[in-house]
Amino acid sequence: MSLIKFEILNKVAEVKSFTRAGEILGLTQSAVSHAITNLEKEFGFPLVNRNRLGVSLTSDGEILLLTMRKVLHYYEQVHQEVASIAGLTKGTIKVGVITSVSTVWLPEIIKIMEADYPDIQIELMEGNYFEIEEWLLGGVIDCGFINITYSQKFEVIPLKQDRLLCIVSDKSELYNNETISFKELEEQWFIMPAYGGYHDVKRIFEENKVQPRIRFELMGENAIMSMVSHHLGISILPEMVLQSLLPHLRAIPLEIDSYRSIGLATSYNLSPAAKKFAEVTKSWVSKL
Repeated sequence: MSLIKFEILNKVAEVKSFTRAGEILGLTQSAVSHAITNLEKEFGFPLVNRNRLGVSLTSDGEILLLTMRKVLHYYEQVHQEVASIAGLTKGTIKVGVITSVSTVWLPEIIKIMEADYPDIQIELMEGNYFEIEEWLLGGVIDCGFINITYSQKFEVIPLKQDRLLCIVSDKSELYNNETISFKELEEQWFIMPAYGGYHDVKRIFEENKVQPRIRFELMGENAIMSMVSHHLGISILPEMVLQSLLPHLRAIPLEIDSYRSIGLATSYNLSPAAKKFAEVTKSWVSKL
């Protein structure tokens, strides 16, 4: 049994393809298949379902992968600790990001990391709050940006209180308002952000007993802004994503200021490379 086989199974689980896993790891498709088959022979039961729809892990494979990821994590951590003792900082870190963070923060943070720690490789996985928490719990990522108002499962570095604003088009009767009341929200067609997991907008509505007239639910912020710009309703989005507000739209505060709280959640045994990423992120965001 070898760590490379664990890494191969882990990559197959991530990309759901022998061929794609081989391309990423620099192996042939047959080498990937051979490694998985050898693992299955060693363990005595199937790890992977192979069918026309693609590749997925069996339930036994899913259980074992959680432990394999811990083994891979600690193996990587040993190498990073050795490099740290030798005066170097190197390694690979996997970071879970939400769309607004990957758009607004990550380009600058990665530039700093590449300049100061060129031997640290950063891999990004974009998802919603729920997916990022699941990836952290499953050992898929080392750290991730989450809403800390809700989550109490991890070590979290608080980063930013991001104000939530109502966006309206220039054809809306609310366009010249200084603030938007909850009563006015109920009177308009509403485009609901379809986030997974904890939901800031729904929380605001529940806390203030608002019953919106939901016309559509959409995941992408750009799609929501497009709908609003075509006068199909109003919506509420975080201030971070409104830095590139479409023409003919206006972002207006709610009658009671509301925020989402962004933090960087980390695993409890953080590698030296991941610690550097957390330090750089906290320092950079504090200067905004």
